[in-house]
Amino acid sequence: MRKEYDFSEAKLNPYVKKLRKQISIRIDIDTIEYFKKQAEETGIAYQNLINLYLNDCAVHSKKINIAWK
Repeated sequence: MRKEYDFSEAKLNPYVKKLRKQISIRIDIDTIEYFKKQAEETGIAYQNLINLYLNDCAVHSKKINIAWK
């Protein structure tokens, strides 16, 4: 190893905004089955589909419309 390195031409990580964090979440079985069916039709893993959907909600600031009965 060198004693000193030159980082003057270093670039920021272009993928830093695409980092993901693993979490645990409880999702209804029917919801998971829905995304698994979509996964079969699209060829995209159901976890990625869920992430894409949630990301779309966040990007477009979609609000949840809950009507308690």
